[in-house]
Amino acid sequence: MSSPRDDVVVTGLGAVTPVGLTTSETWQALCAGRSGVGRITQFDASALPVQIAAEVRGFDPTRYADGKMAGRLERFAQFALAAATEALADAGLNVAEAEADRIGVVMNTGGGGVGLVEREKAVLDERGPRRVSPLFVPMMMSNIASCQISISMGLRGPVLTSTAACAAGVLAVVDAARLIRDGEADVIIAGGCESALTPLSFAAMSNMRALSRRNDEPERASRPFDLDRDGFVFGEGSVALVLERRDHAVSRGARIYAAAMGGAVTADAYHVAAPDPDGRGAARAMTRALQYAGLSPDDVDYICAHATATEVGDVAEARAIRQALGHRADRVAVSAPKSMVGHLMGAAGALGALVAVKAIHEGVVPPTINLERQDPECDLDCVPNVARRMEVGVAMVNGFGFGGQNIVAVFARA
Repeated sequence: MSSPRDDVVVTGLGAVTPVGLTTSETWQALCAGRSGVGRITQFDASALPVQIAAEVRGFDPTRYADGKMAGRLERFAQFALAAATEALADAGLNVAEAEADRIGVVMNTGGGGVGLVEREKAVLDERGPRRVSPLFVPMMMSNIASCQISISMGLRGPVLTSTAACAAGVLAVVDAARLIRDGEADVIIAGGCESALTPLSFAAMSNMRALSRRNDEPERASRPFDLDRDGFVFGEGSVALVLERRDHAVSRGARIYAAAMGGAVTADAYHVAAPDPDGRGAARAMTRALQYAGLSPDDVDYICAHATATEVGDVAEARAIRQALGHRADRVAVSAPKSMVGHLMGAAGALGALVAVKAIHEGVVPPTINLERQDPECDLDCVPNVARRMEVGVAMVNGFGFGGQNIVAVFARA
């Protein structure tokens, strides 16, 4: 496949997720349909109506930073550093031998250090201002993940962070590809990170009725496109991709997973939390992403859906897919990784990008698990419960965030 937008490629992948501490572990779990949802262990949730989450378990930040440095990074930034470290190693890129001024970072998040804000506010109230950490601000700020990756790896190219709610991870990939095409960098480590599993977050989302309350069946709680869905499951983690100028990758003999064709950004201009029920803004983002990539709906084989398992969100996305793809919608596989890892918020879209890239490279589409009674309003091929081996030439990734942000990225076989 040839396109004027295939000049940026993906050469490295890294992941820390509720189903694996590496890309390999995560991918194997997703293809096996294994859920990472369980009872909350990070705090006492017994007084809350929601007591389940998709937590990252067994993570050791000192594998990626010395003890002192690891202790000065919030959990979301620790995840980001780990994912970026793996992605860079997977790309086989030696920074010391490359031009560090031409390597950048775009690591996005939704909430950043929200957990630290919650903890340090309690310190202020209970112990007074002198006991508040002097590192509170640099540890809390959303861009510390991008900055710490830059500092740890000596990367002096563009370093950016955008907070686009649940679409932040997709935006990172779209912006990274644009930076490379604009000549700002040869290589960008792009992705998303999040760790907002706190009592305050759970209380707020529970009161919004946004979270699943299937506490007695955690592994069956996240049910995208299913008639019995009752909300999303909070998750955490980070995913990083190495995007690289194609000729730069070829010159050093790098393995190429897929081409990053770019994407598009639109807004619903509808509601602060709910999507446009007709999916018009999301459909525009998909259409414009394909136009930017020089592709048509007939080229699309797979969509890694946003699909959070909320009643209105899944239907709106299904309608958007039909608007954007027309007759092709009946022949496209559409699956929802959130059925297994929950909603990684600012990292969700980056995970979607990893899934799309691996689907192209491996010829396998992970399933949507817990899909037992498909909602007739979500009348798509949602790859129920079992992974599917299929040829994927073009894959789209949908990311939709609070405030009506719609961001779509497109990948293609290189």
